[in-house]
Amino acid sequence: MTAETILLSLHLSVPELILAVGALVLLMVGVFSGERSGPVVTGLAIVLFLAAGLWLLFVPAEGLAYGGVYMADGFSRFMKLVALTGSLVALFMTIGHGRENQLDKFEFPVLLVLATLGILLMISANDLISLYLALELQSLALYVVAAINRDSLKSTEAGLKYFVLGALSSGMLLYGMSLVYGFTGHTHFSEIAQALTVEGARSLGLVFGLVFILAGIAFKISAVPFHMWTPDVYEGAPTPVTAFLAAAPKVAAMAMMTRIVITAFHPVLADWQQVVVFISIASMLLGSFAAIGQKNIKRLMAYSSIGHMGYALVGLAAGNQTGVTGVMLYMVIYMVMTLGTFAIIMSMRRKDGTVVEEVNDLAGLFTTNPFMAVVLTALMFSLAGIPPLAGFFAKYFVFVAAIEAKLYALAIIGVLASVVGAYYYLRVIKLMWFDEATGEFARVSGALRLVFGLSGLFVTAYVLIGGPIGGAAELERRSFDGFRRTAPDIAGRFQARGSVGNIVHQ
Repeated sequence: MTAETILLSLHLSVPELILAVGALVLLMVGVFSGERSGPVVTGLAIVLFLAAGLWLLFVPAEGLAYGGVYMADGFSRFMKLVALTGSLVALFMTIGHGRENQLDKFEFPVLLVLATLGILLMISANDLISLYLALELQSLALYVVAAINRDSLKSTEAGLKYFVLGALSSGMLLYGMSLVYGFTGHTHFSEIAQALTVEGARSLGLVFGLVFILAGIAFKISAVPFHMWTPDVYEGAPTPVTAFLAAAPKVAAMAMMTRIVITAFHPVLADWQQVVVFISIASMLLGSFAAIGQKNIKRLMAYSSIGHMGYALVGLAAGNQTGVTGVMLYMVIYMVMTLGTFAIIMSMRRKDGTVVEEVNDLAGLFTTNPFMAVVLTALMFSLAGIPPLAGFFAKYFVFVAAIEAKLYALAIIGVLASVVGAYYYLRVIKLMWFDEATGEFARVSGALRLVFGLSGLFVTAYVLIGGPIGGAAELERRSFDGFRRTAPDIAGRFQARGSVGNIVHQ
């Protein structure tokens, strides 16, 4: 690679470089400053997330980097901004709430920075090998933070379960990648797509490889039947860690899955569409029915997350432009709703300092804390998809995409699953408004109040602010589509010139 190519590659990956160099600096700050450096390192980590996000927002750049294994386009920029926002808010929520879970140590924010670095690389991965390395960078950091509270048996168990099942999913993903490479001879997404356009390129071995890849990614988004880790890890991990797991990594995994199937495997849409439709239906149904009997609110949110990933997959199963835009918007709205809900869960603390996590502990919340009850009511209605809140529009866009793709049965099942799932959200609302209070929560910290207050404002005002957000998603998605159509040409120019090609907008 020439000096010009190296400089261009570095320019395209500045957000990742900010986090990579920043993580090393924060590690040194923590090591040399001692145990009391936790709050300082946390503040500096938030600054790193802000810096990376501002660079993406104000210095947009598009192209291929590092020999074509890294892709910067509008789709990646949009999803990175969403993921960075999720990481920043999840870390911000730990301020003043880390001591009891041992999250006040400097290692915790450093691990979150490293996990977010892996998340950004996952979103921009344009090659099977770079995708796997990015996924493992994120996963290894998440295994540690899930078990970071070494004094808690539940936290240790959660980390161990996550690690064992995560290793299994990584093995499945890697095996699928090896099959795809064996039958196509390529690891670059654009080259795989070009190879699949050749008559007779589709084979049974290739389909098996595709299925294994989708299975490995399905684990990361908690899709059925690879969801078994989710309830236990959500319940056992410290609540701030659970909030992070439910937000940024899900955004990255969904973005990664979208890029793979739309860019690399779009020529065999009929094959992967069947798999995505199956896991979408299974996730929606299990998420709707299994959550009904949950008494722990974190387990309830785990099954809620499984269901919502099923709804997001409805848009992906459509395999069209509307579906990709729908997935982008769904992940934005889902992340805001989830972070707001977990901010309220973190506020469930009695005046004697006891942390409570049972759904019944919310009984009579309206009489003891009206503001929190009103916000949680809005979030529950939004998660259920009740109009005119944000959650309704999220489901509307993915169902419209499914109808455009003539997947009528999938859309009907999704609507019916939404009706069933509304039960356990309405049960929470009934407890808050109509049952007698069993106790009063302690004063809520300003950080948590800010997070769930803004989340409640977002879901209620989305009907007013959703236009610009949807317009931005549509605009950024166009460069993603443009890349898919011109991918073989770009790859050819890259090989001929030995430098990074630019993406041509529609």
